[in-house]
Amino acid sequence: QARAGIISTVEVLKVMEAFVNEPNYTVWSDLSCNLGILGTLLSHTDFYEDIQVFVRDVFSPIGERLGWDPKPGEGHLDALLRGLVLGKLGKAGHKATLDEARRRFREHVEGKHLLSADLRSPVYVTVLKHGDSSTLDTMLKLHKQADMQEEKNRIERVLGAISQPELIQKVLTFALSEEVRPQDTVSVIGGVAGGSKQGRKAAWKFLRDNWEELYNRYQGGFLISRLIKV
Repeated sequence: QARAGIISTVEVLKVMEAFVNEPNYTVWSDLSCNLGILGTLLSHTDFYEDIQVFVRDVFSPIGERLGWDPKPGEGHLDALLRGLVLGKLGKAGHKATLDEARRRFREHVEGKHLLSADLRSPVYVTVLKHGDSSTLDTMLKLHKQADMQEEKNRIERVLGAISQPELIQKVLTFALSEEVRPQDTVSVIGGVAGGSKQGRKAAWKFLRDNWEELYNRYQGGFLISRLIKV
């Protein structure tokens, strides 16, 4: 209804606030998706920081309840929910989540305590979103060292979270390098396009500047349409 212009988005946000005690992964996934769309729209306005505060307020109670480590008797959906919530809080700049993500990332890189598979994406996206060139270099090093394609793909999908313009360009150049399989290039460019307002503009320019190469690479396949869509 809000998207159709029938009711105010404020009403939607009020309904979302009522879900703070919700335990269900599917519901949180839907809330997260809708808030993501709203965040994208508001990134062009003065309200972007306000929506980040809203995300932190709505997601922090469930984040505190879940914590960082699995509890006895938890199911698969609880692990998914933990990853979703911590990633959302981390991207939104929730300080406690950011501090803990950085600590765990450091231990992971040093080989002291490897991150579990379900925590890697939220930790990677958090440290990148609030990271610098050394963070990006470390992620690219992890990508090079990864012996499983699943881990390479996981890293490729989150690289676009980096926010400085010159680092965004570095990620886009990496997308077309031999380090990335041709079928995975789209994930890297898509991650940049969805990562930030600056990323979206940079990815669109990159697509136009490299159109011939990309078109020749994917002509006739579904990946070209996916690329244009993202």
